[in-house]
Amino acid sequence: MPSDHNHVRPDGGIDALDPPPMDVMDEETLKPETLAQNAARLETIVQLLNHPALARVYVYVCYWGPVAPPEIMDALDLSKSTTYEYVDQLVDLDLVDRDDSTRPQQLTADPVIIVEQYVPIVITPTVLHALALQEVDEDVEYFMDRYGIGKLIAALRGAGLHFAGKTTQRMVATDIDVRETEAMMIIYALKPALAVGQEHDPFFEYLFPDVHDTMDLPDLDEISGAPARTSDPDR
Repeated sequence: MPSDHNHVRPDGGIDALDPPPMDVMDEETLKPETLAQNAARLETIVQLLNHPALARVYVYVCYWGPVAPPEIMDALDLSKSTTYEYVDQLVDLDLVDRDDSTRPQQLTADPVIIVEQYVPIVITPTVLHALALQEVDEDVEYFMDRYGIGKLIAALRGAGLHFAGKTTQRMVATDIDVRETEAMMIIYALKPALAVGQEHDPFFEYLFPDVHDTMDLPDLDEISGAPARTSDPDR
């Protein structure tokens, strides 16, 4: 019997014994230099997934750059030392570009994306923003502690479908195998990531190809938890 590559577990993964077809593995794919390039890129994403506070700074620079470190400090309520520590880490990971020719220095970041066609995993700035919300939102922190990143991504997808009118909170709870109260909690906790991502994430459509432009989401200035630029962009 052929494998069902559309079978997704409630935690957002697939069965471990369901590999992609062998014909996707060829000499070009398995070139050592290709594997080395991809490994380095994957390592940067792993760093963000394992460090939500770092992901929070990356997402802010990605969405609002060019920005200066003092603006990050004010917008994210970080100390000066922590801000520069995170910026240095992101620069070292080649996720943030730093222009030292101006004072204050200006930071920019390109959006990253990982899409695996045979395993239903998509990582975009919207996903990283959802992960980073645990730094400022107790509901997201609770959900992450209880269920982990895989189910958080599943919940993010469910939340997008909910705000597009395609599913109910009860249906999301059933789909991702959580209590209905937990589904309601995480759906609304993830609203800032969806609202900002819909406007600023160039890869938003990869997460929501069917509903990316039909979600009923508030303006950014109407919700808490959404990153916004400080009132003085020249700081």
